[in-house]
Order: sequence, then structure tokens, then C-alpha cells
Amino acid sequence: MNNDLFRKPATVPAESYSAKDIEVLEGLEPVRRRPGMYIGGTDEAALHHLAAELIDNAMDEAVAGHASLIEVTLEDATSLRVTDNGRGIPVDPHPKFKHLSALEVILTTLHSGGKFGGDAYATSGGLHGVGSSVVNALSSKLDVEVARDRVLWRQEYSRGKPTSDLVRVGATQNRRGTAIRFTPDPEIFGSLQFSPARLYRFCRSKAYLFRGVTIRWRCAESLARGDVQADATLHFPGGLRDSLEADIADAERVGALWAGEAAFPPADGRDQGRLEWAMAWLADGDAALASYCNTVPTTQGGTHEAGLRAALLRGFRTWGEQRGNKRAVAVTAEDVMGSLAAKLSVFVRDPQFQGQTKEKLTSADATRLVEAALRDRFDHHLAADPAQADALLAHVIDRAEERLRRRELKDAPRKSATRRLRLPGKLADCTLEDSSRVELFLVEGDSAGGSAKQARDRATQAVLPLRGKILNVASASTEKLRQNQELRDLVEALGCGSGGGFQRARLRYGRVIIMTDADVDGAHIASLLMTFFWRELPELVRGGHLYLAQPPLYRLTQGAKSVYAMDDADRVRKQRQFKTGTKVEVSRFKGLGEMPPSALKDTTMDPKKRTLLRVEALEARNAETAGIVDSLMGRRPELRYQFITERARTVDEVSVDI
Repeated sequence: MNNDLFRKPATVPAESYSAKDIEVLEGLEPVRRRPGMYIGGTDEAALHHLAAELIDNAMDEAVAGHASLIEVTLEDATSLRVTDNGRGIPVDPHPKFKHLSALEVILTTLHSGGKFGGDAYATSGGLHGVGSSVVNALSSKLDVEVARDRVLWRQEYSRGKPTSDLVRVGATQNRRGTAIRFTPDPEIFGSLQFSPARLYRFCRSKAYLFRGVTIRWRCAESLARGDVQADATLHFPGGLRDSLEADIADAERVGALWAGEAAFPPADGRDQGRLEWAMAWLADGDAALASYCNTVPTTQGGTHEAGLRAALLRGFRTWGEQRGNKRAVAVTAEDVMGSLAAKLSVFVRDPQFQGQTKEKLTSADATRLVEAALRDRFDHHLAADPAQADALLAHVIDRAEERLRRRELKDAPRKSATRRLRLPGKLADCTLEDSSRVELFLVEGDSAGGSAKQARDRATQAVLPLRGKILNVASASTEKLRQNQELRDLVEALGCGSGGGFQRARLRYGRVIIMTDADVDGAHIASLLMTFFWRELPELVRGGHLYLAQPPLYRLTQGAKSVYAMDDADRVRKQRQFKTGTKVEVSRFKGLGEMPPSALKDTTMDPKKRTLLRVEALEARNAETAGIVDSLMGRRPELRYQFITERARTVDEVSVDI
């Protein structure tokens, strides 16, 4: 079989494709043939998009200052009525289609409406002139009533075509505006029904977005359940502030909620619109940013959100520079927005959206307008309360350091996978890979490392020399921790990750043994290492994998006999083993590096002869342990001073090694 795609095609009679095959869709037929082009599909979201189109039209009347009341009535699961008290759709003959009313043109012709230019609407959510006509095209039945100049008009439609003439019903004294009732076509949407909860939330969000409107919600009693009431009046004078307060009422906040509104500067003598915002940073929880343009929800964000991010990021970095906080330069927009709960609403002229469903704003000017309007106001907000601003900055910096830490942890497994090609630091690894049988010694400096490497069992004992006193992780920033090469080498050698990325199954050594000098400096280094493990690898400690070696401090020699003492008291006891009156040579080790490898092996490293202390972290005393670590190793020196002064009288000055 010849599968050559580029071979000459078989001869096809020319008459098989001719002018008769070219189909021209007229009126609203394109909408019915390809509804996804206009409402994004035929699913539940698309069904509710029909309702949104009509409610948005009513909101445009309110924002333009011509309506104050919108009524949304869900008569049953498949029938919705939207009414406003605005100007009403014009019913006089259209200048271009003199045999049709303007109402019929709007409901049966794509790209028709009063929002393409002129002064009918300064800012509106309807842009393309397809909203009402698309709803009409996709409805099995649509009835419209218009009250203008104290006269009521009515017309009926089905699947985009009028089924009656425009009828003058008669005079009406106390009514004005437009009312549209429609039933989505089951030929398009099948058995889908409206969700009362979804429509109610949509109406509620619209009422929050424009303080000058009242939305009257009604639904059949059989549809009212949960938070959805059968009859509710939605009016929120506080706007977005009220909306955000309702959303985060029970959440712990960092600082106070910040809300406001501002007009964009005019251009060429024309009003450019305005914005409103409400935001608060949460101590816990994820970000929740809801944005709108001309009351249309922009669920996929857009250029107005980019302006918000730029203004907030610049504000935090500027505040950090003013306060001399160098860590602020590491902050990104991701860190600023990561715990932000916010509502942003912009009203702009001629907005550009991505697609008919208007889920993303693409107007290039929106970024500049929003950033310029918010930047100075956010700077003033921070400067008005320096203590709160410092707390906010510290919160954002913590998120930045956590982000860097997560990235470091993500890289750790990849680095560990190549450990055989490049051992971390000065690690002298063991030959066996059975973690239950091998152990890692952490020693201080190259000198001690050299002795330990000679004294070890190469099959089961690995040695990692560390350069002097390591970083105190209890008082260091995450950025410093991330940049510390000694600790990075240690984590890479262990292979199990740290923090939230810890995986015990990947731990390469069954025992991790801290082996430092037996003096005060060695004890300090051991304390720093234990603090590191407690803070960054607590599950390693709880799993019983961390130990302290017990090297001797003294060697007592008489002739060929040598014994080792752990401390001064042990030295006195060991001296009694020698004959009274004979000379005993006592030498004090300055460090493990001074011990002969054979002595280090016999006293400290040989599993048959050594003594190890296991470091334990009891769950029942977790809070107490955390408090002690914070007091003795944390960032507050006054706590250490208090600890020392409270215990100073209990210390024997002779025993203090200074």
C-alpha cells in the first residue's frame, strides 16, 4: 500500500465541488450552528452565560446612570426573567432598516446595539452587539416587554425569529425599562437546567460591584434551598469592602483590610473610567483574587490584574528600601499575591476582551491605568501605619524565602541522584548502600575529618567534614539558609530533602552521628547542628536517626598503659586506677584532629567499643522543646540573657570552661 502523503491525488471530477457547495448562513443561523463561537460551548457554563448576558445589559443601564433596580426572577428551572427600570430598548423604526423596529434589529441581528460608540454608554460590559441576539437565537421561547414614554410594548420570539409583531399593549404610568423572559432551547442544551445557587451568587456579586443598584432576586419556592432565598433584596452600599469582608470574615489577617476607589486621569478631555478595590493579606490560606471589568467577571484575569500586581510589588520593594530591609529585593509578584484576598473592579472605555465570553481583559492601557492609580495610594497606605507595613513586609518576605526554599528542595533529589558522579562537599562516602547498615559522621574541620577518614570502616561509615561553626538556622533567614553551602552539602549527602520535602525512604544513612570536639566549642557546634535538624529535618530526629558521639577530652598515660577520660570528673576517677605516688601524664585533646586515628577508632567510632547518645524529640514535649530552641538559639537575645541570669547562681564558676 502506498502511504506517501505527497503523492499526486487521484483525479476527482471538477463538478463534485462547485458554487452550490458554498453555504451562506444568514441572520442568527451561525449562532445556532456554532454556539461555542459565541458562548463557549453548550454545557452548564454556557447555559448560564445566557443569563449573564441579559443581566450584564441591565447592569450597563445602571452603571450609565439610567437604572437603579434590576429584578431577576427564576420562574422555574428552565425559565428566567430579567427586568430593569432603565430607558428601555428603543422601539421606533431603525434608520437603516425602516421596516424593522430598533428592538427587532437588536434581537435578530448580530453586532447591533448602542455600545459601539457615541454617548449612550461611557463604560459597558457589552461590546460586540451579540449578547441579546445570541440569547434570542438559543432560546426556544423569548418574550420581551419595553416600557418607554409611558407606553408598554411586547413582542415574542422563538429560536431567533419573531413569532409576533411588535404590539402596543397600552399606557403604563409607573413603569419603564426592559423585561426579557427566555427559555433556553433544549435542542441546543438538552436537559440542562439553571442552577439557583449559581445565579444567586452572580446577582449578589453584581450588587457588590455597583453601589448604585439594587437587585431584587426571586425564585420559585421549590428552587430555594441552602443560602438561596425565594425572595431577597441585594444592595451593598459598602461595595467591594462589604464583599471581601463577607468572604474572609473568619480568616486571620496580617494587617487591616484596605479598600478604596479612584478615577483614572482624563485623556483628551474624556473620562477614562475608574477602579475600586478591596484587599487583605491572610496569615494562612491561598490567594483569592476576583477581578471585573465593567461588572463582567474576568475569571482568567488580564491586564488590569497585571497593573495591580505591579503596583503592589513596587510598593513593597520601595517600603523595604526605605526601612533598610535588604531582603525585600528578593520579593516577587508571586510572593505578594500568594496570600492576598482581593477584589478588583475597573470601569474603562472600549475594553478589549479575549473572546465573546469575556473571561480575560486584554486592553493594553488597563495595566498602566491601574498601576498609576494604585501605586501612590498604596505607598500612602503603608506609610500611614509603619508598624502594620513592617508586619506586611515581613509576611511577604517570609513567603519569598519559603518559595526559594521549595525550589531548593525541588532541586535536591535531582542533585542526590548524581551523588556518585559528584559527591557533595568533602564527603568520604561508604561503599555499602544499605541504609540500615551505614552511618554518617559529621565532624568539625579538615583536621578532624582526616583523622575520622583514617579511623572509619570504609564499608559502613561515611565522613562529612564541616567548616567550623555552621549557620544558626533559628536566627537566620531562609535566604541565608538556602545559600549556605555547608548545609546544602549536608542535605544533599543525606538525600532525603528537608522541610516539607523530607522523605524518610530516601535517607541514605540509618545513623547520622554528630562527632565534635569534647570542649565548649564542640558543644556549641553540636547545638547548632541539633538546631538545624530539629528545625529542618524534625522527622529524622523523631525517627531516631540522630546521635551524638562521645569522644574523650583527656588521655592519661603511665608507661604503656593509656586510658581516656570524658571530662574533669571522669579524669579524677580514672587517675585512681594508677598506683598512688606514681607519675601519670595527663594530656588534654585540643580537638579530634590531634587524636591518633587508632585512638579515635577505639574510643569514638568502633561500634563495639564506643558510646553514642541518641537525640530524641518526644511528641508530648514538642511545644516545650520548640520554646527552648527559640529561647536559646532564636533571634531574641533578651531571652538568652533571661535564661542565663535566672541560672547564674546555680553554676559552679570553677566548672565553667571559658
